[in-house]
Amino acid sequence: MNLKQLEYALAVADTGSFTRAAERCHVVQSALSHQVARLEAQLGVSLFERSSRRVRLTPAGEAFVLSAKPAVEAARRIADDVAAACGQVRGRLSIGEISSLTALDLVEVLALFHGRYPQVDVRWLTAKSELLVADVCERRLDVGFIGLWQGEQLQGVQHRLLAREALVAVLPPGHRLAGRAPLALADLADQVLVDFPEGTGARRQTDEAFQAAGVVRRVQFEIGHIRLVEKFVQRGMAVGLVPERVAQGFQGVAVAALVDAPVRHLYAVWAHSPTPAARAFLEVMEQSLGVEG
Repeated sequence: MNLKQLEYALAVADTGSFTRAAERCHVVQSALSHQVARLEAQLGVSLFERSSRRVRLTPAGEAFVLSAKPAVEAARRIADDVAAACGQVRGRLSIGEISSLTALDLVEVLALFHGRYPQVDVRWLTAKSELLVADVCERRLDVGFIGLWQGEQLQGVQHRLLAREALVAVLPPGHRLAGRAPLALADLADQVLVDFPEGTGARRQTDEAFQAAGVVRRVQFEIGHIRLVEKFVQRGMAVGLVPERVAQGFQGVAVAALVDAPVRHLYAVWAHSPTPAARAFLEVMEQSLGVEG
């Protein structure tokens, strides 16, 4: 077996499709299927159950994934680790952030990093906290910037607390509650609200905050990006809850503190054995935080 065969099989396992795996690996499907079949012949087992609708891992395939993932990761890091030992940082760096990150200017940090380590290929994405943590645990992401709520625990990753911040209410300027700060969650009981989709970490914690206050609330608009809260509130369609520093960047809204506001914690998270590029990025991040502090 060879590294390419392992990568192809892991791509099939990750996507659940030979077609999508071939697209991810930038090869034609016939070539990928041939290499996976050769790998199965060498191992003497079937890694996948194939049907017209989907591809599933067999028990042998599940065992393969557990062993192959760290092997492929280690093989990919050999050249980068050797280069780092000689004082050269190169390779790939994958960064993910939530849409409401306020603890640092991530673009500025990446600009500083790129200026020092131009040989590193940087990938940046925005996603929800729970997805970012999962990607860091699975080594699909090097560093994630996430928001968790008071009492939530982080497992499977290293982390650094960046900030604690309370949520505030954002209301249309002419709203009857505007100017009555501080408010309580109970004051919003009869309001139409805009929030993240049900089931996400951000939504779950605001739901729990309202439940703890004994308030039944009505979320009519579900959004995927924090800036959409500003648009709905500006047009008088809803009231929202956002971190205070996010609200400071909104225009055309009224902001009110909450006496029983949910509090979120912002973290940087990364794997227990970071790549040389990830270690270098974390050093740049710490320096940036020191300057800001």
